Amino acid sequence: MKTFLICILFLFTSLSTMAGAPKNQYIRIKTSYGFCIIRLYNQTPKHRDNFIKLVKQGFYDGTLFHRVIQNFMIQGGDPDSKDKEKGKPGSELGNGDVGYTIPAEFRDSIFHKRGVLAAARDDNPEKASSGCQFYIVEGKRFTDGKLDTLERDRLKGRKIPEWQRAYYKTVGGVPHLDQNYTVFGEVVFGLDMVDRIAAVKKDKNDRPLEDVPMTINLLSKKECRQLDGILQINN
Repeated sequence: MKTFLICILFLFTSLSTMAGAPKNQYIRIKTSYGFCIIRLYNQTPKHRDNFIKLVKQGFYDGTLFHRVIQNFMIQGGDPDSKDKEKGKPGSELGNGDVGYTIPAEFRDSIFHKRGVLAAARDDNPEKASSGCQFYIVEGKRFTDGKLDTLERDRLKGRKIPEWQRAYYKTVGGVPHLDQNYTVFGEVVFGLDMVDRIAAVKKDKNDRPLEDVPMTINLLSKKECRQLDGILQINN
């Protein structure tokens, strides 16, 4: 499937334009470790629209993936990471923000599977999201036994649906974050970029020793329509 998708993506310019508006909005994150394409979920409109607004403003361009933990996630979007003083090599990042939060948008059908995009947040009772910081899940695979232990010790008895358990066992993710942090998109191409970044050498604060800056742009309506069609064929 991946090989087929790559070939089709390189043929964007030769594909015919599909009629009508795109069903989904896609964004592209570029780094020195490659790029990925992410579909933003329509089921989480507040997070989707806020992210699109910031991308259009160029807010994320030059920000860093400042916290990376292999088999867990890579986090970025802190505006302080662009500041010459606050973002200098070796400094701890993660406290920068845009001055507002976004209400949690939890959905039973959306969970922390490998490759999802989710909003970071501080420790607040409403579980409201940061207005700008986000993470992409790398995750790991779980056994039934480990999922049982997780339900008992960290999820306070909340049961993971069987269809989600099957995904966590075969593909992976971070199930203990479900219903605690809002997931609002997923990588549809280029997940290997996440794996490469997650594997870099880092300091005691989980910051990469060598900065990993990013640029993010919105795909055009034509590209979004084409991706909608490609992904529909492959699902």
